[in-house]
Amino acid sequence: VQLQASGGGLVQAGGSLRLSCAASGSIFSINDMRWYHQAPGKQRELVASITSGGSTKYADSVKGRFTISRDNAKNTVYLQMNSLKPEDTAVYYCNADVEYNGRSFRYWGQGTQVTVSS
Repeated sequence: VQLQASGGGLVQAGGSLRLSCAASGSIFSINDMRWYHQAPGKQRELVASITSGGSTKYADSVKGRFTISRDNAKNTVYLQMNSLKPEDTAVYYCNADVEYNGRSFRYWGQGTQVTVSS
């Protein structure tokens, strides 16, 4: 299974970006999907998560600005990021809990850089 993240880039403060993360390979179903970010010199932190049924959770720092969604038919999770701030600058990683052959495994994407200029 591979997770391919895309959509990062350079944006001015107040701008928007939409990240995508598509899973491919031997997949029976995908349970929770998540986005994390990791700023230079800091630990990786959970930004948002979404269950297979569409229930969502957000870090306090992004509530009201970021929206996580998913397309189960495409095995893809999205992160719409609005009102971006310089402190949102980080590498963004997706992960997913994938079920196959009766077992669940957690996979990570390769990360996509988001840079917000002031």
